[in-house]
Amino acid sequence: MNLAPLSPLYERPGPWASVYVDTSAADQAPTGRSELLGRQICADLAAQGADEATCKAVRDALDAYALDPRDRGGTGAQDARDESTGERLGAYGHGGRAIFATHGEVVLEPDLATTPPTETAASWGPLPHVAPLLELAAAEPRCLVVYVDRIGADFELRTTTGRSSLGSADGEDWPVHRTATSEWDERHFQLSVENTWEQNAKNVADALTSKLAETGAGLVVLAGDDRERRTVRVLLPRQLKATVVESPHGGRARGADSRLLDEDIAEAMHAYTQDRTADDLDRFRAGNSLTNGRLDAVEGVPALVEAAREHRIDTLFVQPDGSDANREVWAGTDPDQISMRRTDTRYLGEPEPFSARADDALIRSAVMTGADVVLVEPAPDLRGDDIGVPPDAAGGNGNGAGEFRPESARAYAPGAPDADDDEVRAEQERARRLRGPTGGLGALLRWPYTTGHPGEEALASAEERS
Repeated sequence: MNLAPLSPLYERPGPWASVYVDTSAADQAPTGRSELLGRQICADLAAQGADEATCKAVRDALDAYALDPRDRGGTGAQDARDESTGERLGAYGHGGRAIFATHGEVVLEPDLATTPPTETAASWGPLPHVAPLLELAAAEPRCLVVYVDRIGADFELRTTTGRSSLGSADGEDWPVHRTATSEWDERHFQLSVENTWEQNAKNVADALTSKLAETGAGLVVLAGDDRERRTVRVLLPRQLKATVVESPHGGRARGADSRLLDEDIAEAMHAYTQDRTADDLDRFRAGNSLTNGRLDAVEGVPALVEAAREHRIDTLFVQPDGSDANREVWAGTDPDQISMRRTDTRYLGEPEPFSARADDALIRSAVMTGADVVLVEPAPDLRGDDIGVPPDAAGGNGNGAGEFRPESARAYAPGAPDADDDEVRAEQERARRLRGPTGGLGALLRWPYTTGHPGEEALASAEERS
């Protein structure tokens, strides 16, 4: 997940109010209920030490949203946007809203794609508490949906924020229908029909390739005519084939858009994200053991603190409910001023170090050094508590490449009468590949350590200085 849009949070000093609110219920609640929620949040912040000006700024932001959920200009805060696409971080109030404020000003107000687990959650601390955004904000890929028929295709971009039309690509509309006769004098006409189909499919494939370049979509879903879907896929450049999913549902004709197609798209987007997370975690596990004096990944707070100070973190893995997430570290005003001990932070040049959560301090370091941040979900319980979790439906060679098959993911339940041994093994392998770092925090490194384990070095160095 690219958290670069959150950089304004780290360009000014704290302390910070971090608020997560479920607006789906508040939007339908009477005005009195919205006011009550606002007072409750401000009371929670004040009890934690928040100043009156910041509490008022948060309250004003909540009141402005209650008056008009689509009005984002009332507080003067910035929306969190992806710099490359201009797309807002979050899902336009589908699930909720986050508010980050300091010194009487709301700085960022990203919308949430997923409803928060509680109606309101407010915290006050030296760093903004952004770890919940990994779970609640939109992180699934931009998906290009292509509705294909024998004449051309319609293009649509889907994200967790909604959908938008990207136009059409139309070819020749005659001849496109075969005749029923098989007389010898009709063979030339039949060949012309097939040539038209082939040329129209090539036009669609060319247009699709251009749309991918324009939108940066990471996933393609082909829907519509079965023959044309297959033909378009064959005509795509080789490097795009691993991102393509075919759905037998929906189509280009008016009224053909179906609920089953929406389900297939949602499943494909989720599977795409999980496949890439699994690939990253495979690299993490491979690099987290010392091989030929080289270490390319680390886990555990002491090792991560050492890597963050040296700007070594390339990809940070965060499991928000991991045991290490709330572990105490000491930090300063600069992202690389982070250590396990207060005295060490002073040694790094910070005269007034402050205590912070490990996940928040490491995410700050990742954002300000251009590292990626990957959400790691809790591993499913293979004893049966994960009923409804689909098996690895990526197909192909088991490493996430190949065609996703939505039908193999729908209505799956481990232990169900129709679940054979292959399905159980696939589920176990999927769970193994998605297992995160010990304690919930880990990282792939930009450049490796070539000596002993960095966590041990960090602790030994701290002992010497103390």
